[in-house]
Amino acid sequence: MSGNDNPYSNSFGQMSATASYGAAPEQAAGSYIKDTTTATFAKDVLEESRNQPVLVDFWAPWCGPCKQLTPVIEKVVNESQGRVKLVKMNIDDHPSIAGQLGIQSIPAVIAFVGGRPADGFMGAVPESQIREFIDRVAGPAGADQAAEIEAVLKEADELLASGDVNGAAQLYGAVMQADPENGKALAGMAECMIAANQHERAREALTDLPEDMAKDGSVLAVLKKLEQIEEARKLGDPVALEHELARNPDDHEARVKLAKIRNVEGKRDEAADHLLYVMRKDRTFDDDGARRQLLQFFDVWGFKDPATVAARRKLSAMLFS
Repeated sequence: MSGNDNPYSNSFGQMSATASYGAAPEQAAGSYIKDTTTATFAKDVLEESRNQPVLVDFWAPWCGPCKQLTPVIEKVVNESQGRVKLVKMNIDDHPSIAGQLGIQSIPAVIAFVGGRPADGFMGAVPESQIREFIDRVAGPAGADQAAEIEAVLKEADELLASGDVNGAAQLYGAVMQADPENGKALAGMAECMIAANQHERAREALTDLPEDMAKDGSVLAVLKKLEQIEEARKLGDPVALEHELARNPDDHEARVKLAKIRNVEGKRDEAADHLLYVMRKDRTFDDDGARRQLLQFFDVWGFKDPATVAARRKLSAMLFS
């Protein structure tokens, strides 16, 4: 999909994908780095390290290796985007903390985690070693973001289930900004389009995807849902089908059609009950078509959906009693 043709970029007005990802605003370069003093060390390092690891760089103006380390460690810390912070302490002006920690050679970098020293190194080490050091004290890059993305997706799913389509779309869009190939976020955005009765835009959003996204289970489920919606549109008037069933409850063809319509209306329990009724009456109808249709519903609803759980329980009781 090209940038200008992106179908989820501004489909809904307020439902835009421009919401910022996560709760914290993006910080300017350098805001992860500060100088500290003996008086402010407790606040700048001990307290702050309870939020994320803090690297303390003990240095002095006369130290040649310190001057070599400074631009490298500052670059890596800024690129870490808040996984760690860097606090610099001039030991000529503030020698007591370095003395308490037993630092006899500089540059020395000590990582504080949870208010205590956790790890460290001495000397002007290369950039690769600084990155390894940060990964060791803060965890591999991307781990925190992955956890946050999962939390945002869960919140978006809950908003969509509660009917807050705008709120859900903003969160799905924010995840798409942070992780453009996240299949769950794209599927969620398409679900929002469906909820807004924009079925064609939903299908466009799921067209010509990278191979991994095209195979994502969430994306495939939404595509099946779109197929079910298109099929249900051709099945006739649900009121007429209900009248037909009132006259002849064993009109299985009419009942299956009504089940498909109720499914796309969101009346999942009712849709499942219609198909279970057909199964109880005649498993041979359409070569056990009611059961096959019910399994297709499960694929779209998801394994943990309450309607899936309830219908599976009834199905198991029927098949194994």
